[in-house]
Amino acid sequence: MYALVFPGQGSQSPGMGKEIAERFTSARKVYEEADDILGYRLSALCFEGSEEELRQTVHAQPALFVTSVATWYAVSDMVELHPVCVAGHSVGEYAALVVAGVVEWQDGLRLVRARAEAMQEAAQRSSGAMAAVLGLDVDAVEEACREASAVGVVCVANHNCPGQVVISGEAEAVTKAGELCKAKGAKRVIPLRVSGAFHSPLMQPATERFRDALQQVNFRPPQLPVVANRTADVLSVETDFVALLTEQLLYSVRWEDSVRRMWDLGARVFAELGPGDVLSGLVKRTVAEAQTISVRNAEEVQRAAELLRAN
Repeated sequence: MYALVFPGQGSQSPGMGKEIAERFTSARKVYEEADDILGYRLSALCFEGSEEELRQTVHAQPALFVTSVATWYAVSDMVELHPVCVAGHSVGEYAALVVAGVVEWQDGLRLVRARAEAMQEAAQRSSGAMAAVLGLDVDAVEEACREASAVGVVCVANHNCPGQVVISGEAEAVTKAGELCKAKGAKRVIPLRVSGAFHSPLMQPATERFRDALQQVNFRPPQLPVVANRTADVLSVETDFVALLTEQLLYSVRWEDSVRRMWDLGARVFAELGPGDVLSGLVKRTVAEAQTISVRNAEEVQRAAELLRAN
């Protein structure tokens, strides 16, 4: 049995999705329709854009979402997919919701565009920063954040895997928390090249704007299990998606717990659909017995189809 997982911001790269769009008509149509919906050539940005262009939040999030959805379409052309569950990291959660039938992908793209614009605008209002803390357990990182809160807002933004935690907040407080993490035994603290303090209270202005976009979408009950970032548990038919996706901007991505939940649900193979292989690495560091495959080009689409057909 297998899970489908979808990457978040940071996995984008120049040329992403180009080969898959050239080889699979269904994937190419996703890019073409996305261009029409957005009113600009997102496809050209994905296929030919620079690393700097793709790093901008307003570009990165729609590009990641569309590439993940297009990759899912390509794999679906090769094999009938029956995942035991799905999940996505941060913006990747929107691709998971599409696969689970919660939203149409076109509505998902509109939401992702609104989310990205709201997050970038909120980031411009504050001196936010993020940093990855390596080699320290999450309890110690949370303690460091509490101690550093005397300086300013700082919290755990991503609990990615054992020994990898991302912190987020006001720049001075993030720096202080990083120093405290080192004092507590962290191997490294690496500042991240991001435009704001994502998954922290500094995103509050984004929630006010984004909620309006969420309220315009028709959300349907999940047709298969979706493990949510916010709770690391399976969404129910009673899920309030407006509240869930609004809160996702403010609270930690519980990815390690989500991977363990997917393992408990029976997933033994994790197929990462979209650019990069970040999630595959996080899965392996969380559950060493898991089998992973990253699907980033046409050859890997073929390999994934063969692997998933057998599982």
